[in-house]
Amino acid sequence: MSILMRLENIKYDVKDKRILSISSLCIQKGNIVGIMGPNGAGKSTLLKLLSFLDQPSSGNLFYEEREISMRTITIEQRRKFAIALQQSLLLNTTVFNNVAVGLKLRKESKKVIKEKVSHWLDVFKISHLAKKHAYHLSGGEAQRVNLARAMVLQPKVLFLDEPFSALDFPTKMKLLKDLKNILKDTSTTTVFVSHDLMEIKYLTDELLIVMDGEIKQSGTTKDVTHSPNRITAPFLNEWNITI
Repeated sequence: MSILMRLENIKYDVKDKRILSISSLCIQKGNIVGIMGPNGAGKSTLLKLLSFLDQPSSGNLFYEEREISMRTITIEQRRKFAIALQQSLLLNTTVFNNVAVGLKLRKESKKVIKEKVSHWLDVFKISHLAKKHAYHLSGGEAQRVNLARAMVLQPKVLFLDEPFSALDFPTKMKLLKDLKNILKDTSTTTVFVSHDLMEIKYLTDELLIVMDGEIKQSGTTKDVTHSPNRITAPFLNEWNITI
């Protein structure tokens, strides 16, 4: 398995405060990588840096061994990434048009848009909602539309920032099961921020524990959750008690 993304000596400061300090991080192609940590640990900041939505104060970011930054990234490179957030932020239009918006911005033909959107509506089991207005969707339906809108772009890397946190347990589990199958079938490299250890255990191959702006432990999800180190153990043990 080859390295798709790599960070070296990353620092992120706000005024005089250090928010993030990552000496080294490699993301393997095709892996689903989870990021957990306490509130304010730097998880979302790390996600923004990896997705080139923000610029580090110093350090180097590499994609396919080419150094790039938020300032130098090309449109072609940016199109390799897609992101789905906790809030679906759907447009005031139909489900079909919401999923199609990225393809329209890329000036795809109507035929291609129809084929791709129809395919991903089917994959996410929401074909029957194609003509429904986005504002009339349930939370689970809206998140399926949000994920379909990201995956229709066929990203090389998908970034997920707590997309399941507002869903009830049965809805969450159905969507997690479907998404896991989709990500494995498409071999989509994924970086997934979550507060929920159950989600992390179910979906991810690898896990990073971020605390105080640093990666305090990393490895396979099984190894990290079963054998936390002395720094991460108190945090993970709290979760093991509550689930």
